[in-house]
Amino acid sequence: MDVLLGLMLPFIGTTAGSACVFFMKDEIKPGVQKALLGFAAGVMVAASVWSLLIPAMDMSEHMGKMAFVPAAAGFLIGIGFLLLMDRVIPHLHLGSNTPEGPCCQLKRTTMLMLAVTIHNFPEGAAAGAALAGVMSGNGRITMAGALTLALGIAIQNFPEGAIISLPLKGEGTSKRKAFLSGAASGIVEPISAVIAILLAAALDPVLPYLLSFAAGAMIYVVVEELIPEASEGSHSNIGTIGFAIGFAIMMILDVALG
Repeated sequence: MDVLLGLMLPFIGTTAGSACVFFMKDEIKPGVQKALLGFAAGVMVAASVWSLLIPAMDMSEHMGKMAFVPAAAGFLIGIGFLLLMDRVIPHLHLGSNTPEGPCCQLKRTTMLMLAVTIHNFPEGAAAGAALAGVMSGNGRITMAGALTLALGIAIQNFPEGAIISLPLKGEGTSKRKAFLSGAASGIVEPISAVIAILLAAALDPVLPYLLSFAAGAMIYVVVEELIPEASEGSHSNIGTIGFAIGFAIMMILDVALG
C-alpha cells in the first residue's frame, strides 16, 4: 500500500493543481507564478541532494574514496538524457511562442503538454528510484524517506498543474479539457516510477546510478527552465524567495520524516 501511495503521490499533486481551473477565474498572476516556479525549483534541488545524491554515495561507501563515482556518473547521464529529450521531442514552454525541438505541426496545447511531460519524467523516476531503494532492503532509504520525497514532488507538482491548465483555459480551451490536459501531463510520473523500480530490481548494483540519474534529470529541469522562467522580467527576487522556501521545506521534511 505504501509503495502504491509513493507511486501515485506525484501524479495526484499534478491532478490537484490542474483542478484549479474549476475554481480560479483567471491565470495565475506573474508574481505568484514566479514564486511557484521558484518554490518548485527549491523542492527539486533539495530532493536531489538529500533524497537522491547523498543516499547514492552512502550505498557506494564500499568503494572508499571512489564512492562518488556512481553518483557523479549517474548525475551526468541524467543531465545528458534530459538534454537529448529536449532536442528530440517538440515542445513549447509557457510564455514562449517559439517551439523547441524538431519542427512539427503539432497544436500549441499539445506542445505545452509535452513540455510539462518532459519535466515530470525525472520526478517520477526519482520517486521510483527511492522506492526501489526501500525495496532493496539495504537500509539506506527508509519508506518514510521515500514517501517524503514523493510528497515533496507532489507539493511542487500542484502549482505546475495549475500553471499548465489555467493558461489553456485562458486561450479558449474548455475547463474540462484544460483540466484533463494538465492531469494527462502527469501520467508519465507513475510510469517512469515503475520503470525505475523494474530496472533496480533487475540490476541491483545499478541503484546508486539510478538515484543520481534522477537527480541529474531534475537539476537539468531546474537550471534549464524553472530558474530562468522564475527570474525573467521584473521582481525576480520573488522567485528567489520561493526557491528558498521550497528548499527549506523539502530539507525539513526529509530530515524530520526520513
